[in-house]
Amino acid sequence: MSVSIGEILNGKVTGITKFGAFVSLPEGKSGLVHISEISNSYVSDIHSCLSEGQEVRVKVISVDEKNRINLSIKRAAEASAPVKKSVPEPVRDFAPSAPASPAESFEDKLKAFMKVSESKMSDLRASAEKRGSNRRRGR
Repeated sequence: MSVSIGEILNGKVTGITKFGAFVSLPEGKSGLVHISEISNSYVSDIHSCLSEGQEVRVKVISVDEKNRINLSIKRAAEASAPVKKSVPEPVRDFAPSAPASPAESFEDKLKAFMKVSESKMSDLRASAEKRGSNRRRGR
């Protein structure tokens, strides 16, 4: 069985270098956690975060053509953390007088949008023409 990208595994740190940590995985495989994939904050010394023999939870982020496995500790932590999904309220700039009622049809909303849009474009054109005439006079 091979590892697949996105898979979260448990492993053990077997070696530490200045650029990352080697982690043994199930079935005799091993991978590298690059120093940038250890924590969301800056890590100047890997030994401050990891030690040999430490059990870690890692996420497989890539497998290259030579079957080298790249791992991430921080992405594994993010994957196991609950995700808060927030949906922003839509901006209703085209209807400044009152919010649209749910019964309002799409066509009515589109007409209101087009009316406000044309008004804004008209103001923009007038402003651009005014700036252009000022430049010709040497202002």
